[in-house]
Amino acid sequence: MNSSQIPHFDYIFTGTGLASLMTIYKMILSGKFSDKSILLLDQDVKKINDRTWCFWEKEESIWNSVVSEKWDLAFFGNENFRRDLDLKPYSYNKINGLDFYNFVFEATSKHPNITFLNEKVTDINELETHVFVGTEQNRYTCQYLFNSIYTKAFAEGQNKYPVLQQHFVGWFVKTEEEVFNPDEVTFMDFSVEQKGNTRFMYVLPISKIEALVEYTLFSEKLHSKEEYENEIQIYLKKLGASQYQILEKEEGSIPMTCYPFWERNTKRVLNIGTAGGWTKASTGYTFKSSDKKSSALVEFIQQKDFQMKDFHKKSKFWFYDLLLLDILYRKNELGSSIFSSLFKRGNPELIFKFLDEETSLIEDVKVILKCPKIPFIKALFRVIFLSNKSN
Repeated sequence: MNSSQIPHFDYIFTGTGLASLMTIYKMILSGKFSDKSILLLDQDVKKINDRTWCFWEKEESIWNSVVSEKWDLAFFGNENFRRDLDLKPYSYNKINGLDFYNFVFEATSKHPNITFLNEKVTDINELETHVFVGTEQNRYTCQYLFNSIYTKAFAEGQNKYPVLQQHFVGWFVKTEEEVFNPDEVTFMDFSVEQKGNTRFMYVLPISKIEALVEYTLFSEKLHSKEEYENEIQIYLKKLGASQYQILEKEEGSIPMTCYPFWERNTKRVLNIGTAGGWTKASTGYTFKSSDKKSSALVEFIQQKDFQMKDFHKKSKFWFYDLLLLDILYRKNELGSSIFSSLFKRGNPELIFKFLDEETSLIEDVKVILKCPKIPFIKALFRVIFLSNKSN
């Protein structure tokens, strides 16, 4: 096949995860890209319910039709205290992965300028006038490429920025006893044994007898699957569930790092999603961050003569995340006390606003002062030293 026979597109998306599908859907909504040819490439056909996304929101969003559950109350606790949080004016929303995939792909199917191909990407090569993309089956070119295929080695192959993993195993269970409160999500329950890490249970109740029960760790290393599942069994027994069915399982590992993925963006290639540093580094939350960044991206690529490398803007919240990750990387066992200090007496509305990166500097100070002072002061000096050393 010579170069004139290679199919050419205006935009190619390598990977069709959350960030890619959000961006595509917003391109459709904008009405500004109907004359552009768009190709989506992914080795996964997105036909199974492989994940659950949750986010807090004040008002209904464009994703409201695929929100399966909403909660106005949340539980937070550790071995020393328990607190029921009134989330209003926020609600905590849950979206099943398959519902989201079906929603976006149904929208793309109505636009003949958008093509999805189930092919594994093997090669990306940027040239002066276009980008070359190879798959196991074919070759393509495009004007601009959005890449969401995460390369572990980029972050984990360096030692300047700490890298932790938010790793989890979740069971969708149906119990014989009524052990769940369907009106209240368990946001973080640190009463489980910490074992030198940051470990908590996370529960999304659907009814009094149905819930997603998830065991989550923030740590550098992964553990055996049996360890996670054993902890889920212990927790269910503690809740009073002696008999239950496991309806579905999910598991995952989300990188938590302030590594500057955006420095790999170029004139024609933009890394998005986890591959672009879109995941909120200090919490692992992806949905809300990707929602904001995908909206900004659709606006950005409507500009004349844009270059992908100019899209990212570093904010003060990147620095705050770096401080927390520095602490958890060095003393992983402090996670429970740090998050507990925030939620024990803190205003949930202000905390969520802070985590959404929407607070003023004065509000930032109010939140940060609730955290243990000494670890953050030490981290501040380490990060300042790191910054000066790199200049």
